[in-house]
Amino acid sequence: MNQTDWEARYLANDMPWEKGEPSPGLVDFLATHLELPRTTVAVAGCGLGHDVRAWANAGFSASGFDIAPTAVRVAGEKTEEAGLKAIFEQRDFLTQDPPAPFGWLFEHTLFCAIDPKQRDQYVQAALRWLKPAGQFLAVFYMIPDTEGPPFGTNREEVMSRFSSHFELLESWVPRSYPNRTGLEWMTWWRRK
Repeated sequence: MNQTDWEARYLANDMPWEKGEPSPGLVDFLATHLELPRTTVAVAGCGLGHDVRAWANAGFSASGFDIAPTAVRVAGEKTEEAGLKAIFEQRDFLTQDPPAPFGWLFEHTLFCAIDPKQRDQYVQAALRWLKPAGQFLAVFYMIPDTEGPPFGTNREEVMSRFSSHFELLESWVPRSYPNRTGLEWMTWWRRK
């Protein structure tokens, strides 16, 4: 799907991925890792900004990026209404450089939304968007679907694509939305 497709979906309120809250796995991670230095974090494909607000609420300098202008606008409005500070910008994670490298990159639903042919490009983008030794926290959607989006993946593919450039620190099956229970795999990596 291209930018026009995603924008049309937001304009039509055709967003089956929209759950109205941040990733439960992210909420739990932030609640149990209070010792983490509060640095910069980028959420690529941020949609309406729920995950960005979770990071901001935890004290991080959070930025959300999406290719759909409506998503960016609504995310900013919702963040302001919540009394939080975050930056939202229309930017293509795969093809554009970041405004500056980030300490953290959070993945939730972008990897499964892009054409699988673009996944090597995704890995290269993650390297561009992260500082050296930056942290990459990801919630991967482990479904077998090949017709998407969402497009499925599995642990073998994730390890094959990321382990050359990132050190896997931890992985687990997170608490998820009811319709995704047991279908997500959360990974915490450090850029090599």
